[in-house]
Amino acid sequence: MELTGSQILLESLKQEGVDTLFGYPGGAVINIYDDLYESSINHILTRHEQAAVHAADGYSRCTGKVGVALATSGPGATNTVTGIATAYMDSIPMVIITGQVPTPLIGNDAFQEADMCGITRPCTKHNFLVKDVRDLAKTIKEAFYIARTGRPGPVLVDLPKDVQVAKTAFNYPESVSLRGYKPTYSGSIRQIEKAVDMILKAKRPVLYVGGGVNLAAADAELLKLVEQTKIPVTTTLMAMAAFPQRHPLAMGMLGMHGTFYANMAVTECDLLIAVGSRFDDRVTGRIDSFAEKAKVIHVDIDPTTIRKNVEVDLPIVGDLKDVLSKLHGCLTQKPELVEDLVEATEEWRSMIVEWKERHPMTYRHTKSVIKPQYVIEKLSELTNDDVIITTEVGQHQMWAAQFFTFRQPKTFVTSGGLGTMGFGLPAALGAQVAYPERQVVDISGDGSFQMNSQELATLVQYQLPVKIAILNNNYLGMVRQWQQMFFEKRYSSTVMELPIDFIKLAEAYGATGLQTSKVDEVETIIKQALETPGPVLMNFNVSREENVLPMVPAGKAIHEMVLAS
Repeated sequence: MELTGSQILLESLKQEGVDTLFGYPGGAVINIYDDLYESSINHILTRHEQAAVHAADGYSRCTGKVGVALATSGPGATNTVTGIATAYMDSIPMVIITGQVPTPLIGNDAFQEADMCGITRPCTKHNFLVKDVRDLAKTIKEAFYIARTGRPGPVLVDLPKDVQVAKTAFNYPESVSLRGYKPTYSGSIRQIEKAVDMILKAKRPVLYVGGGVNLAAADAELLKLVEQTKIPVTTTLMAMAAFPQRHPLAMGMLGMHGTFYANMAVTECDLLIAVGSRFDDRVTGRIDSFAEKAKVIHVDIDPTTIRKNVEVDLPIVGDLKDVLSKLHGCLTQKPELVEDLVEATEEWRSMIVEWKERHPMTYRHTKSVIKPQYVIEKLSELTNDDVIITTEVGQHQMWAAQFFTFRQPKTFVTSGGLGTMGFGLPAALGAQVAYPERQVVDISGDGSFQMNSQELATLVQYQLPVKIAILNNNYLGMVRQWQQMFFEKRYSSTVMELPIDFIKLAEAYGATGLQTSKVDEVETIIKQALETPGPVLMNFNVSREENVLPMVPAGKAIHEMVLAS
């Protein structure tokens, strides 16, 4: 039996286990949408193509599945680029399908034509332009395989309109073999044994954990290794929920806005075990002074990440679940030496406890004005352990990382590498679609929220009970902070001159709006929002010139922090 290209696309998605698409229709994908009309695949109509990709991204981050987004050609396709780049920087497995003009018109500046393969080449793991319907099923199989294997990432499939209507027999491949693409999953036991020797000799070890632990679903293996060795743990922004922040060995985030004790531990350690991280500049500060007293073990599935930014003493290429499990197994065979390690590092852990007591994460609480950190603390206190937190990008994002206590893996969804304003609301939408019964809260700033505020309509249409907490200071807060600290308070284009009535905005879309400027109403507002059915927007008018501290100024070492006053 022959199927059209659009039918083959949808059948191929079903073969890959896809149950949800996020998208926006248009002329170049109208045949796909016609077949979607009777498809079992759930389609979520966002109000912007960028939001569709962010929603698929949020869906992927909290489920571990490949997120899928669909857009039309031309401006519809180019609107996806920010979302694609966001996923690429954070290694999120996604497949983005874009419509394209008919193949005879490609290159002729046809109406709504855009070279999506050329445009997205720098921000996709791979991309495809399908020119023959007979190649379509094979292409979709390869796209999903590339997206989810090795170091994950977004893959784009550009689908011309004539290929969508052409017919051929449907045969979905059972397997994929791509020449030159063979990710290494099994870590070298010889390298792992060397790592074990280095760990057992260490006096001041630190585990530096990145978002790769979430991508590999290796949080359980990480916890076992930590419990076994009693090595203190610091996490990047992308890994905040990968290790329980209530654990006594948790040091929170490191880097530019990291904790004093995490940054000092990395500065003073003699062994740094980097797991699924890429030594981003926001983490390292001035590279020549980063962990300069330490030998470095770097574990990652992507060999090109190792030694890219920081010199490494021992590289281990492999899947983190495999490598961490093998590390634990090798150490289990040496129980007496592990006991010696725990005893030898007791003074080191005590030193970290002393740093925590000397410079805890704190702020000056006041009863006269709402401090944004207080809102985050109350959200952490009043939500369930499995609540999914998404954020936009800015000061509120850093406060969420600093003051929300994450208890479960895959519960912190944020744009780390690209730092995309407008990410949080559509990402929360995608997370809520994935888990209809779980609490999902988007922590936002008044600037970021307006980047994709139209997705309130999507929440209302599908009755997705996302709760939105806007920390409203009527500034573009993070840029204002830099202007205050380094540009003599010259607030150039960071003042939001006309405050938005977010309550009216929420109500205009059919959502519930709540707001307060009073400290003693914060808890009541949060409780009311969590108990109210459907989407709720909470607007907290917070202290206007509150800064995110600690902070490592640009060009400084991570131990050269500006601390809370």
